[in-house]
Amino acid sequence: MHAPNRILCVLGMHRSGTSCLTGSLQDAGVELGDFHSWNPHNLKGNRENQKIVDINDAVLSANNAAWDQPRHDITWPTGLTIAAQKLIASYRDISIFGFKDPRTLLTLDGWIEIFPQLELIGIFRHPQAVAESLQTRSGMPVSEGLALWESYNQRLFSYWERYQFPVLCFDDDQGVFLQKLRHLMVDTFKMPSDLPFEFYDPSLRKARTGADTEMPTSCADLYNQLKLIMV
Repeated sequence: MHAPNRILCVLGMHRSGTSCLTGSLQDAGVELGDFHSWNPHNLKGNRENQKIVDINDAVLSANNAAWDQPRHDITWPTGLTIAAQKLIASYRDISIFGFKDPRTLLTLDGWIEIFPQLELIGIFRHPQAVAESLQTRSGMPVSEGLALWESYNQRLFSYWERYQFPVLCFDDDQGVFLQKLRHLMVDTFKMPSDLPFEFYDPSLRKARTGADTEMPTSCADLYNQLKLIMV
């Protein structure tokens, strides 16, 4: 099967810094194909390839699920497996292709079955900040946002246990975040050392961390678990 030499996949919950991480990977030379460079909730664009989002949405819909109604044991219809193969094959002349869509945390088993060579990198953010951002963007009640955060990040932690990929924390200060990212790109992903990393814009981070806000114990415990595995 034709495919790029390397395929990087960003894993993370909605509103958790996945766009910033993906844009920074693009700064490092990762090709994203056709991607969104602007939307009203992310002025630099969420860096998502709409065709990949469409495949993920179709897989979820076939399982009576959705981005805000996750389910376990997701099964890929054959037609969507073929669609994913053809889409990634269309980027076969790219040396390093990357993609991100938070829904991928819900459909990842199928992507890995199709492309076992996937290189994974994850990112997470404080649950309260994510829930407040979802409330601002989508009108989702904070309690529902916290439950969704937990569902997505349980998957992130579970996949980390299985595959041991690097995980970043978007709560880190800009300098710390970029220093860690540069280290990963050079030492783990073998990118050039003179990376510009100009995508990060702290003015676009509006939701507070919520570190002093009460939240379910299960969310707090999972957040602490993720902090233990972050780079």
